[in-house]
Amino acid sequence: MANNSKEIIKINISEEDLLSTEDSCADSFDKSSLVLSAPAEDAPSQAEEGTLIEEDERPAWSSKFLYILAQVGFSVGLGNVWRFPYLCQKNGGGAFLVPYIILLFLIGIPLFFLELAVGQRIRRGSIGVWNYISPRLAGIGFASVLVCILIALYYNVIIGWSIFYFSQSFQEPLPWNKCPLITNATGTYIVPECEKSSATTYYWYREALDISDSISESGGLNWKMTLCLLGAWLIVCLAMIKGIQTSGKVVYFSSLFPYMVLFCFLVRALLLEGSVDGIVYMFTPKLDVMLEPTVWRDAAIQIFFALGLGFGGVIAFSSYNKRDNNCHFDAVLVSLINFFTSILATLVVFAVLGFKANIVTNKCVELNTQKIVGYLGNEISYDLIPPHINFSRVSQEDYQQMIGLIRGVKEDDFSQLGLDSCDIKKELNQAVQGTGLAFIAFTEAMTHFPGSPFWSVMFFLMLISLGLGSMFGTMEGFITPIVDTLKVRKDFLTVGCCILGFVIGLMFVQRSGSYFVTMLDGYSATLPLLFVVFLENVAVAWVYGTDKFYDELKDMLGFRPFRYYYYMWKYVTPLLLLVMLVASLIQLGLTPPTYNAWNQELAHEQSLSFPPWALAVCIMLMIITILPLPVVFFLRSCNIIKNKIPITKEEDEVGDASQGETPSEASSSMPSSSSSRKESSATQTDPETNDHHSNNDVVVEMCV
Repeated sequence: MANNSKEIIKINISEEDLLSTEDSCADSFDKSSLVLSAPAEDAPSQAEEGTLIEEDERPAWSSKFLYILAQVGFSVGLGNVWRFPYLCQKNGGGAFLVPYIILLFLIGIPLFFLELAVGQRIRRGSIGVWNYISPRLAGIGFASVLVCILIALYYNVIIGWSIFYFSQSFQEPLPWNKCPLITNATGTYIVPECEKSSATTYYWYREALDISDSISESGGLNWKMTLCLLGAWLIVCLAMIKGIQTSGKVVYFSSLFPYMVLFCFLVRALLLEGSVDGIVYMFTPKLDVMLEPTVWRDAAIQIFFALGLGFGGVIAFSSYNKRDNNCHFDAVLVSLINFFTSILATLVVFAVLGFKANIVTNKCVELNTQKIVGYLGNEISYDLIPPHINFSRVSQEDYQQMIGLIRGVKEDDFSQLGLDSCDIKKELNQAVQGTGLAFIAFTEAMTHFPGSPFWSVMFFLMLISLGLGSMFGTMEGFITPIVDTLKVRKDFLTVGCCILGFVIGLMFVQRSGSYFVTMLDGYSATLPLLFVVFLENVAVAWVYGTDKFYDELKDMLGFRPFRYYYYMWKYVTPLLLLVMLVASLIQLGLTPPTYNAWNQELAHEQSLSFPPWALAVCIMLMIITILPLPVVFFLRSCNIIKNKIPITKEEDEVGDASQGETPSEASSSMPSSSSSRKESSATQTDPETNDHHSNNDVVVEMCV
């Protein structure tokens, strides 16, 4: 190098250095080689004043607030709005919150903290992170990438459904307010399918989905949903084409707007008659239900999906952080925000469902009161009617009093009268989940709101925002690892993935498309993600070492985390994950895969078994997503593929610091956080080995 006024560090690699490097790794490496590419003669010096230049400049979040919003937007999704309330309704109301809170601190927060820490520490996507920690377990990253791809394919379809309802909400009255009429030569009458079900149910299955009777009946493309799916992919593509530079701006809206809508809905719903009944029903615990194992399993799986564990999105977002960021604070904050968002959404849902149940119950009371009036003097004596009851306006309490007296006198003959109980609790106890809650129950309740189009626009815009926030994290879960591994341009890859996602997504906008959404939702994620997260925990706690990980966390954060996490990572959390894994396998073996199909003739859902070809697809989906785990482990163990790790500034310092370790320990050591800080001293080298590395595209090729 030419001399100049600045201090220059000369890097020399002698033949003895190469031989000593090879000899030191001979016990566990078949070979070790350094591949050097010399700089151009006119290239500027990269080693001035003892500062090493990184291999690439990784994008970073412009602010901590934006990063928190991105993590919240990813973790808070559609499941918080329609799955958590359903689980509360199904599993004993307030009693469900007890196992949920317990498991949140035993599984949720520790695993969320673990993913944030490894992503921030290594600054890579899921493939690079787990390859770096243990090359034999690099299949963890590939499995999470495959899961993210499958979920992104059908998740954007749900956003497309929300876009369709959003576009139809600018009408007064709403198009699903009443059943359509058919006029012919004989007269005008209600469409039979709608009359047998309800206006909102008919609109969802016939007008929106135009659904077929089974998964085997394709029925061709639904052009309305095809356009909505195209719009959903265009929004995702435009928002993510420049990575966090563009998605970071969109996240301000997608993360904050849903909270504004939820608060507005809560205030509005509390002013409606019957809303308090719904909230009281939610918080009334059924303690006997809490002792059932399925309640704890449902709580654990909900935590698992609510925080986005195993998807790779958490790791991808945290990889754009500075290494001295307090990721422990982030883990606790985002987890608690996610929990309280679920509570807020559940309050809104139960308040609205209480209002809807009150309307249904009042109609039931009115109809059955007319029956009682018709029975008076014949089947029912006037003496059974309390004197204070006015038949022109009978309240629910008055009706229950009348029914009680009539049932007590008639006893065995009561059933012949055909009088319903009209109990609001019975109506609230009818569990509605998923699309049924959002596109049927909630839409029906909104038709009774004053100014219903406004509330419908707000509701479906909120669903779009929640879906996009989760979609951004899911896309980052597989785009970031691919970019880090293949070094391709992120904008080209994003556009290509969106085009391919739309083409494959056409399968979900057939008339039978919603059945395929159900199939992928049930069988492409749960079991594979349990495997992925269990192995993530094992890789850090038992392969890499909890003690070593704790020491490096102290170096990165500036303080040692609570000892609580040590025992969670090493013993409690992996044991609970293993129990969940075994329970899921047992349930899968005992429960044959089924789906709910819409029967047009009967106008209601019926449970059908998947045909053999669909069952084969379900099994294949699970096998494909889990397959990278054993395949990569086998290939690494048998030295069939070799591990190439590019040496950047951080990894170069680890290489110097790990000369006294065994090769396996050195290869899995995480980069030191001190390397991210500016230092004025020259680069440190090992005086015993004199093992200096060039900064000019140095690659270590290792066979593990």
